[in-house]
Amino acid sequence: MPEIRKETIPVSSTPHRVPDADPRNTATIGKAVKVVGQIFTKEDLNVDGDVEGTIESHENKVTIGTTGRVQASVKAREVVIFGQVQGNVEATDKVDIRREAKLVGDITTARISIEDGALFKGSIDIRKPEPKPAVTAGAPAAPSMAPSASATVSAAAAGTPSSR
Repeated sequence: MPEIRKETIPVSSTPHRVPDADPRNTATIGKAVKVVGQIFTKEDLNVDGDVEGTIESHENKVTIGTTGRVQASVKAREVVIFGQVQGNVEATDKVDIRREAKLVGDITTARISIEDGALFKGSIDIRKPEPKPAVTAGAPAAPSMAPSASATVSAAAAGTPSSR
């Protein structure tokens, strides 16, 4: 009877981990951390702990993790919410409210996405980003008024996804 052999394939004991976009440029507030006051950052920010006050990261992304609890106004280029936020959110690009998230406050943004199951209570002000004016020699740039649309919402987003 022929002998059956199994080939062994070498396997690393170290688990393979896909790195985030650039972890060196991301600040993290851990689960066991509570911050009371103002946070100003010039890099992306992940909040997994508690924050009371204000969060500002104008040119970057702020992510509120599933364990994150924020009682603050948040201003950033992009805001992604998985946890709880009580306060106003202002994003120059996009606000993304995920399935398990809870947001009580007003939103000002150019684009918004609310997943089924997310809880949102407040108003939404959609403001298109102002285009960079082309400067011509000798002519001053005319101030432009960005169009805006407003809506007041007070309901869970179950069954009514909204994305722009």
